[in-house]
Amino acid sequence: MKSRRYAGRRLFTGKYFGTDGFRGEAGVTVTAERAFKVGKVLGWYYGARLGRKCRAVIGKDTRLSSYMLEYSLASGLTSAGADAHIMHVTTTPSVSFVTRCDGFDCGIMVSASHNPYYDNGIKLLNDRGEKMDDDVISVIESYLDGDFTAFGGKDIPSARGRDIGRTVDYIAARNRYIGHLISLATCSYKGFRIGLDGANGSAFQIARSVFEALGAKTYMIGDAPDGTNVNDGVGSTHIGALCDLVKNKSLDIGFAFDGDADRCIAVDANGDIVTGDEELFVLANYLKARGELAHNKVVCTVLSNGGFIESLAARKISCEVCDVGDKTVCDTMAKTGAVLGGERSGHIVFSKYETTGDGLVTAVMLMEAIVENRGFDGLLKGYKNLPQVAVNIPVVDKSRAMTGVEFLAEKLRQELKVRLIVRPSGTERVIRVTAEGESEELCALACKIIQSKIQENR
Repeated sequence: MKSRRYAGRRLFTGKYFGTDGFRGEAGVTVTAERAFKVGKVLGWYYGARLGRKCRAVIGKDTRLSSYMLEYSLASGLTSAGADAHIMHVTTTPSVSFVTRCDGFDCGIMVSASHNPYYDNGIKLLNDRGEKMDDDVISVIESYLDGDFTAFGGKDIPSARGRDIGRTVDYIAARNRYIGHLISLATCSYKGFRIGLDGANGSAFQIARSVFEALGAKTYMIGDAPDGTNVNDGVGSTHIGALCDLVKNKSLDIGFAFDGDADRCIAVDANGDIVTGDEELFVLANYLKARGELAHNKVVCTVLSNGGFIESLAARKISCEVCDVGDKTVCDTMAKTGAVLGGERSGHIVFSKYETTGDGLVTAVMLMEAIVENRGFDGLLKGYKNLPQVAVNIPVVDKSRAMTGVEFLAEKLRQELKVRLIVRPSGTERVIRVTAEGESEELCALACKIIQSKIQENR
């Protein structure tokens, strides 16, 4: 196996904020009090600190705790004199879109993405709809720890009188985002039967609205959120339910989203899973055929299958490989001029349309390729996978669990001739292990040995 070189930088990880926001168990780690403080810092940083009024927009997913955190963030913002515009239940990409297009200072999404309902998170976006800049996150972290150095040594003063901020119902912006998604299509989807899995999350209403407006006959699961069933047996990380739906209903294609709909994993008419790598392969070829794939280059991460990179190379398309995380993918796309990038997990970024991963945009663009091809058959011609095994190992202390693991991993790389990636998750209390090699047996063996070591440490 050849080693890979990759571009990118290490993502900011602090005491509270990881690779994708502030995430943890709601009411324990991600509390109403901390959400209030996050809102207050943002209202001050983008408003009172500059002698002006901050405008922020907030969205949330369907978790029981999302309402608590949404109101706490809005209270913190308004107490610092900022105006908080509330989009209610919506997707992370829609908050990014509205932040950028409507001139907000920042955007906030309350979601723990693919995590179970009892977790929640706070994702922060800058005025370009991108993941929040590290220097702002550092200021927020300091404030959460009671360090007022960045604030002149004093707590942030509360606004008074006419300076107190207000909350504004902004659900109309979600409808404009739906219109944006519909506008990306260049043809009708009439005659296509599409399965949709909303994960009982943010996309449970939006997905059907988009594809029915485009003429498709839709069949939906994961569209009955009750506050405690987000990602529960459905969604992009529990794809079996959509596979069954597509096969049982003889559908043309299926699309599964995660809790906040920034991911999309597809299922073909045979009920087979189409991973993010395979989606990128289809989309890269589609854009190249249209003359829209700048530099004939895509960005992927170290977790992408080596066969994916070789398959694109055979089509004269190169890959810029970066570290994990859609923020890193976006940064690398900006540096290299690539217009398409993504992760095997289904985070796909189209820089022409978005500044972050958007599962619904991915689904629409895949449908564009499918309509042009008159079906999904043949779109993966020339694609191959190398044997790969991935496991997630639950741990209590990620740092302790990694003791001595990298030394062992390097030994296995040399002895088993596998490409081995071991990394603590930035969003969950797990260690993620991925092995790629000449056979699935060797990959499974490498993962088993690493897993045993981690469990010893745990």
